[in-house]
Amino acid sequence: QVQLVESGGGLVQAGGSLRLSCAASGRIFRMNNMGWYRRALGKQRDLVAAITSGGGSNYADSVKGRFNISRDNANNTVYLQMNRLKPEDTAVYYCNAKGIGSYRSLFDVWGQGTQVTVSS
Repeated sequence: QVQLVESGGGLVQAGGSLRLSCAASGRIFRMNNMGWYRRALGKQRDLVAAITSGGGSNYADSVKGRFNISRDNANNTVYLQMNRLKPEDTAVYYCNAKGIGSYRSLFDVWGQGTQVTVSS
């Protein structure tokens, strides 16, 4: 099975930066879209940023211009560079990966989530 391991969350003051990492392991024939989602307390889980296998990216309007998503295809890793953080960015951030595994099977897996807290 494919598993995701997240790292990089923590506490930061408003205006600061954090870099989240998510590494996939397991039998991966092809990694397709990867992305980051977040869920604030009492809110729904929303897409933050996504990146295609070719490197194209999309961002939520609330983070556009501040966050940057990137990927390392050789290591099946996706990153989220978060700059100029705001208190409203406080949430649990989840990594997601979709692709093809063994025997042409499709996978759609999630990380456990990492807490990002931005103080005023």
